[in-house]
Amino acid sequence: MAYNPQSSSTPLLGQLDGQISADDESAAEQGRSRAYDPSNSQSAGVSGSMQPPAARGSVNVNGAGSADANASIWQQSAHPVALFCLFFFRSAAIATYLLCGFFVSSYVFSTVLVVVLLALDFWTVRNVSGRVLVGLRFWNQVDEDGTSFWVFESRSPDQPANAVDAKMFWIAMYTFPLAWVLLLFVGILKFNISFLPIVMLALVFNVTNTVGYTYAVRTRSLSVRRVAQARNDTEGVAITLLQDRDAKRKWATGMAAQGMLGQVGGFGGSLVSGLAGQAFSRFFG
Repeated sequence: MAYNPQSSSTPLLGQLDGQISADDESAAEQGRSRAYDPSNSQSAGVSGSMQPPAARGSVNVNGAGSADANASIWQQSAHPVALFCLFFFRSAAIATYLLCGFFVSSYVFSTVLVVVLLALDFWTVRNVSGRVLVGLRFWNQVDEDGTSFWVFESRSPDQPANAVDAKMFWIAMYTFPLAWVLLLFVGILKFNISFLPIVMLALVFNVTNTVGYTYAVRTRSLSVRRVAQARNDTEGVAITLLQDRDAKRKWATGMAAQGMLGQVGGFGGSLVSGLAGQAFSRFFG
């Protein structure tokens, strides 16, 4: 049916007049504003809320990014077994010295047990902990002519030690000797003369390792400085490259002397002999 403009008695605007109210206009405006509202998750066919670029690039602190921050010392350590043995034998020796008298009345048993723990600690620190945790080692060498001197060895600077291992190693090196010094003063004040040889033996073992590794790390620093100076000034420096099972390239230097380590070692040997003789005399006598 064709549209006839004369078939209607009222104009078109007149027919629409009164049908569109102000409320309808406000509703239309609200609908348009909701269509452009970025907070509306259903607007413009976008599902989900929009995140700013900073939020999208942030790291989840509860996920894999926080593994290192929340990890324990044993998890951060590169050699947890060696680190455990370092603290176990030293702590066990002190704990046995302090608590063994409450459970065992035998002086010989207490003495032998503490001496065994001290010997295990001395061997472990000397041969395992220092080499594995911080890449240092030292020993006494005797030439064919009978000359005795100490050799201090370290890994190459290209192979740095684990930061946690190195920190805990040096804490153990300096903390436990101080604990034995404190026990020595306590024994003197209490006139506990029978147990003083054990404390002195513990001090000999602990101080020997502490002084030896301190000289080793200083020797390594000196070797690195000399190598750098030789490269800058084109001067030769006598440095011996040694082979090791863990690190094929290491820097080694020797210090010739009958120094403090030799004196401490001799005193420790005589002290061990006297202590063992006293223990066996009490046991068999």
